[in-house]
Amino acid sequence: MPQFDSHFFSSLIFWELLSFGILLWVLYKFALPPILETLETRERKIRESLDQAEQNRATAERKLKDYEAKLQSAAKEAEAILAEAKHNAQRLLEENEQRLRSESQRIKEETTQEIERERRKALQDIKDTTAELAVLVAEKVIGRSLTDADHQRFAQEALAEVAAQSKN
Repeated sequence: MPQFDSHFFSSLIFWELLSFGILLWVLYKFALPPILETLETRERKIRESLDQAEQNRATAERKLKDYEAKLQSAAKEAEAILAEAKHNAQRLLEENEQRLRSESQRIKEETTQEIERERRKALQDIKDTTAELAVLVAEKVIGRSLTDADHQRFAQEALAEVAAQSKN
């Protein structure tokens, strides 16, 4: 077997080392640069993706803080609007109450005045009726017709008596 011959074996090692060196040189010259370039490109893309993800996360956090601030502002504004609406409702209620009180007072005064007018009118009607009755009674008692002057005098006397009795 010639491959195990020590003379042949040493030359075989030489050629193997030489071919291995050439293979390394060819790989280093032609295969390794595209592989390294691909790895660098991939590393750069991954780094850019991580940077972009970090920027997106920071933007999302900033937007979340802005949203929360706007939400709190809207909640405070809603509370202020609600408080103002309650205040306005209370004010309107008090104004309506005051208006109703004044309207009630006005109606009460008008009613009191109307009652007073009707009472005076009724008293006047009673006086007139009493005077007529007094004249009729006097005619019957006297038995003759009285003149207008007599009627007037009797009416005045009857009214004076009624007025005196109503004061008592």
